[in-house]
Order: sequence, then structure tokens, then C-alpha cells
Amino acid sequence: MTALDSSPAVGSLLAAIFSDETFLPAEPGSIEETGLSPTLIETLICKYVMVVGSASGRQIAEQICLPFGTLDAIYRSLRQRQILVHSASAQMNDYYYTLTEQGRQWAQRLMESCAYVGAAPVPLVDYIVSVEAQTIRAEAPKRHDLAKAFADISVEPELFDQLGPAINSGAGLFLYGAPGNGKTTLAARITACFGQDIWIPKTLTEDGQLIKLYDAAYHRAETTTEKSLLKNTDHDRRWIKIRRPTVIVGGELTLDALEIRHDPVSNVSEAPLQLKSNCGCLLVDDFGRQRIEPAALLNRWIIPLENRQDFLTIATGKKIQVPFEQLIIFSTNLDPTDLTDEAFLRRIPYKIEVSDPSLEEFLRLFETLCRSFHCEYRRDVVSDMVERHYKPYQRPLRRCHPRDLLLQIRNYCAYNDLPMEMTSEHFDRVVRSYFTALSGMGDAPVVNASTSAQQSGQSGQCCVTERLEANHG
Repeated sequence: MTALDSSPAVGSLLAAIFSDETFLPAEPGSIEETGLSPTLIETLICKYVMVVGSASGRQIAEQICLPFGTLDAIYRSLRQRQILVHSASAQMNDYYYTLTEQGRQWAQRLMESCAYVGAAPVPLVDYIVSVEAQTIRAEAPKRHDLAKAFADISVEPELFDQLGPAINSGAGLFLYGAPGNGKTTLAARITACFGQDIWIPKTLTEDGQLIKLYDAAYHRAETTTEKSLLKNTDHDRRWIKIRRPTVIVGGELTLDALEIRHDPVSNVSEAPLQLKSNCGCLLVDDFGRQRIEPAALLNRWIIPLENRQDFLTIATGKKIQVPFEQLIIFSTNLDPTDLTDEAFLRRIPYKIEVSDPSLEEFLRLFETLCRSFHCEYRRDVVSDMVERHYKPYQRPLRRCHPRDLLLQIRNYCAYNDLPMEMTSEHFDRVVRSYFTALSGMGDAPVVNASTSAQQSGQSGQCCVTERLEANHG
């Protein structure tokens, strides 16, 4: 018998999986089906009542995310042991509960041992089943899926030919090229190509340890909760429905963020970034500029990328095996071959360069953004600006420049109570401050031997820019 077979909740999980294409955790019909011990549930109940003072049975059930009907036996046991007592009657054949003096002392010891108060956890083994059912590799996005995901930005058709197979594979990719050309914008949209929502536990438990998985900073919860696809069954409220996650980390990434972080004061642990990104995307932005060496980061992931399994250490010292099921995207301004070796590059099979736009693309970006800024597009003014402020200094064109320059013009016009418009005078003013701060270029022309090649409209270039709302500043 395997570890999965031994979990009481696996049967209901698998029933939900095979009944339809959509995974949905079925509501447990008994304490046994939760996969948790009655003692663990008792501790959650008592700690919550200690925090709030008094609560009805249904309020307690709502707080710990378990069906009210399954808690009757636990309420009776706590009353018989003089831990809880009825303090008043509640609606619908319910009661308000409060702790006895003995119960408060016990709850205080429980709180000192573990300060967690919230949803009952989900056994790790049940989470593993859910990841296998909802893996991003089970989907195969097509061109129309990419078009829908990138609907709010402009992408050249050539880029679809490169991005499509990479996203479809779910194997990970490098996006590299000069800064300001939309690599992060592209990467952040990729998760949307897969579309489907997923279910994740709010908290995990393994070997008596609690690991918080749901993180509002990375997980976008759905506002509506669907009924179960199985008849007469509601979903397990210990789980939460979210959009496929996109976890974005930059230069602040450290190796500690890739391990389970345990708080010795609260005795509660936090899931690492790769666990929070399961069934979604993990974007390592500005790769190569972290405080750790690229080789150390890559060595940490080289085995998980190969086996789709990761090994983590919980607070008890026990090693646990967890899924490593996400699309990993490395976005960098550096050449990937300068950052890592051939062994790692083989495990990231797709390397896509996001190169500078051609002059024609650059002008189209201004035209597109002018509609968002409610400004008349004047091609002659933009062309003049390029002739006077780019070519003499050999400045490379970047896809972020139209957005940034128009934002500065709008801010200047708003401050001076002027109409928003494209004029050579406005461009002269904002270009001078923008490029001096951005690239350290003064008034003297700067020679850049590669610029002419970058501006020649070479094949394979893509056009990426965010459509900004008119009130975005």
C-alpha cells in the first residue's frame, strides 16, 4: 500500500477528479475523511474560542473550515472533559461555547506551543494528489489561447511562433535581451495562456507541522465559489479556488526563500516560493542580479527540474518530497550562456531573445499609446525626436520609451495646466531629464556599435507594450 492509498480523503479526491475534467475537493463527511486527528481539530477549536471569548458552533466550524455536522462528537467530548461549556443558545439548534477555567489554561498552553488559528490544515498527501490532477503540463495552449492571454498588449506574430511551443511544452524558458523591451510583461501574461482555475489548501500539515501555503501576495482568490460537480456535495472549505499563480521574484531572491521557513515563536512554517507557484508559473526576473551566485541558484533547481520533484526539510528535521510542477521562466538582460553551464541550459530548452524594436515598430508604439493618453498622434514630431535625440547619440530604441516619455509629457502638462499634446518642445524637455537619469548619457554623442544593427528591423523582433489607462501615472 502506498502513502497515497493510506489517506482517508484520497478516495473522495479521486472521485472528484475522475468524475469530470475539473478537480474539486469534496466536502468531508466525517472527521476521518479530513485526514486529521480529532486532537488537532480540538486544538483549533479551543484556540479560536480563547481568542474571541465566545462563539457558536457554526461560527467555530466556519472559522476552521469544517462542516458543522462533523464536529458534534468533538463538541460533546470537549464538554464532557469540561473544556468547553454552553454559554447561551444559538439559532438552528446550536449553542454558544466558551472555555472553562481549565479550558483556558489548556488553550493557553496550546497557543504557546503553536500560535496558528485558522482553517484546519490539509494533509500533504492530499495536496500531492491535487497537484498531479491540476498540473500545468496537462494543458496544451494553442495560438488562440496565447492571443487571448496577450489581448491587452501588442505582440508581433513572429513572437508567437517562438513563445507558443515553449509555453505548450511547460518545460521552462529563458527570456533575454536588453532592458525595457517587455520581457517581464510577457512573462507575467504567460500563466493566463493556461486559463483554468485551480484549488489549493490554505494550510498543509505533515509530521505534526503546519505549513501555510495560501499567500494573498501571490494567489488571486476567485470571488465566486462554484458548487461541486458531484451531486449533493459541496467543496472542502479548507481549500481555496485561485487563478493559476504567477510568482514573480527579482533581485531580492535568496536561497532561504526556496526552503520552508519556520517561525520558532509561532511554531508555524511558510511554504517556499516554488511550492506556492505549483500549477502556475515562477518568474525569476533580472536573473543574474540576485544576491546569490547564479550557479548556486541553478544548482538548487537542477534536480527538481529534471525529476519534477523537490525535497524540503520541515522543522522536525524530516525530509519531505513535494511536487515541482510549474513553468519556470528566467528573465534576464544578460546572455544565458554567460550565466550558467550547458547542463542547466539543457533543462531549460527554450531561449527566446526579446530584441530592440525597429524604427517602424517604435513609431507604432507611440501611435497605440496616444489613444490611451487621449492625445493626438503626430508622426512627424516623433520622427523628429528620434532624429535629434536618438541617432546622434546612438541611443537604442526600447519598447518602454514611448510609455515613459508620454507619461512625463502628461505629468508636465498637468502640472502646468496645459493640454496634453505631442510637441517637439515637450519632447526636448522630457528627453533631457529621462535619459540623463536613465542611462547617464550627457549631451555628448555616445558611440554604440551595435545600435545600427538593433534599429535595422531585423527578423524575429517583437513588439510588446502595455496599454496604459489614461489615468495611470
